Amino acid sequence: MKRFHMHVGVTDLDASIAFYTHLFGAAPSVVKPDYAKWMLEDPRINFAISMREGAAKGIEHVGLQVEDEGELAEVYARLKAADRPVLEEGATTCCYARSEKSWIADPDGVVWEAFLTNGSSTTYGGSPDLEQLANAGAATGACCVPQSVATAPAASSGCC
Repeated sequence: MKRFHMHVGVTDLDASIAFYTHLFGAAPSVVKPDYAKWMLEDPRINFAISMREGAAKGIEHVGLQVEDEGELAEVYARLKAADRPVLEEGATTCCYARSEKSWIADPDGVVWEAFLTNGSSTTYGGSPDLEQLANAGAATGACCVPQSVATAPAASSGCC
């Protein structure tokens, strides 16, 4: 079963953890000095927040998290059928997790990721080069686009 994913950049991690803990009625399942994540069943969502210098504030990206290789292949096929450029990142470390992932931007520049998490990591990890999505017709400057896609000056991109 697939799980909706949303990543939000925040300015005060502690205040945001308190807010979302009350909103969801549950404590985060992962808390790091710059990151927190809730894996909720109701609603079924992987909701993550992070506070990193230069990163976008507000919605950074949305996505679909899958539970196995078969679902990942199904979602990847849908990305390719959407007739938009797809960034196949492959195996990566991001948001304290090891994952297999790809990225796509909708016609208005909203960035989506599709991923299968296959382990944890002790480091936050890197950020994908999403510039090719921006250069392929995605909107720039949109609030929901990681700053590397929006080509904001001296910014780093968001990651799940």
